[in-house]
Amino acid sequence: DSDTPNAAYEVSTNYAGIANNDRRLVTFRTVELLRSLIGTTKWKNAAQLMVLLRGLGQELHAAGGFREPAIGNIVRRIMCAVRQEVVNMEEQAAHHARASAVQVAEANSNSTSEAPEEMQPIDEHLAHTFHTSNTTAGSNANAATTSTTAGGRRQPSLVNLWTYAQHPQSNNNKHHKNKQTRRTDSFSSVDSSSDPLDQITSADMQGFPCSFYDKHAPLRGNIMEFIQEIMSDLEDLHKNIDEQAGNHLHEGEVVLCYGRSKTVESFLKAAAKKRKFQVIVCEGAPHFGGHRMASSLADAGVDTTVIHDSAIFAIMARVNKVLLPAHAVLANGGLIAPSGCNMVAQAAANNAVPMISITGMFKLCPMYPHEGQNTLQDFVSPSSVVDYREISDDLMSKVELINPVHDYITPQLIDLYITNIGAFQPSYIYRLLAEYYHTDDWESFE
Repeated sequence: DSDTPNAAYEVSTNYAGIANNDRRLVTFRTVELLRSLIGTTKWKNAAQLMVLLRGLGQELHAAGGFREPAIGNIVRRIMCAVRQEVVNMEEQAAHHARASAVQVAEANSNSTSEAPEEMQPIDEHLAHTFHTSNTTAGSNANAATTSTTAGGRRQPSLVNLWTYAQHPQSNNNKHHKNKQTRRTDSFSSVDSSSDPLDQITSADMQGFPCSFYDKHAPLRGNIMEFIQEIMSDLEDLHKNIDEQAGNHLHEGEVVLCYGRSKTVESFLKAAAKKRKFQVIVCEGAPHFGGHRMASSLADAGVDTTVIHDSAIFAIMARVNKVLLPAHAVLANGGLIAPSGCNMVAQAAANNAVPMISITGMFKLCPMYPHEGQNTLQDFVSPSSVVDYREISDDLMSKVELINPVHDYITPQLIDLYITNIGAFQPSYIYRLLAEYYHTDDWESFE
């Protein structure tokens, strides 16, 4: 089969055991794994669930998930959902408490207004209470006894009001003590029948707000529903992106792409159903993924031309738009793309050609490019670029060959991100990070 990649291509594209065109499938399988573990593990509160998710994220990261940032993104997104659900439940409980307090206050005011004759003896009783407190050094208990009628009903007095005001404080202390006791018990009450929870210690459970240690009955169902929404978003990813194709590609335009990307390919095919345009595909040497993409587009009736990578700068003056795939979108709006894309972005910026990246939101990473081009970088064997048999041993000892898998593109070179939830400029990425991830979970797996 002419489309079968060679061994060097297999090594370079399968460096993490995952081919580039299966990234959405791998992310989907990760969500299914998390759904299974969360649904079957007998965690009892949000703190235990957060510790479980953090441990799973660390295990996946250590097993090679650092090469696929979407795996960690999914775990962080579920952790953010857990935090938000706890906050929502706490707000609902506070709202119900305020509503109950208002009802009790209204009921007390209504009962007071219906029996005004009972308020007449207060002045005489207060005078008697003041006289008793000035002439004797009685305790609060004696005052309370003096203010009690023969029927055992306590009458209003300043002493009683003072005693009543202090009583809720003791109840609150008792409640707080019981709350602390429940948190302490939750550390040692982990169900031993569930393997993922066996390793949880009291040290792991620390650092969460008090409400995370309370048991919330609807939490499990809400989190499972949220996970199902993530799975639905992944299933409809290409559909939601393709629906925006008509808004960004117009009649008669010349579009340039680099290499092969199933997301970009699906986007171009969807736009070709409504209008005609020309596509220039860079071959993406040495793996030549652009050849396979050009063949697929041509079969779909798209006017396609394949060019050498060295001709990118020369052809850029005729291009109206550049479409690039994404390996990851960073917190500053920068882009991690396949190796060679930075060259395309530089040429587009020099010719003032709009540069657009098409990606799903599951590739949004809460990470800053502190390492520059080495951010989320991986290096593979240069055998796919250079044939060692053609180089002498003396020359090989003097040459250092570097074969990076990705390029980092600064946000200044990117004009727009087209995602499954809409199109955004790089300057808006920080708002999306705040919606998708919590800052406390950004570095949970390193």
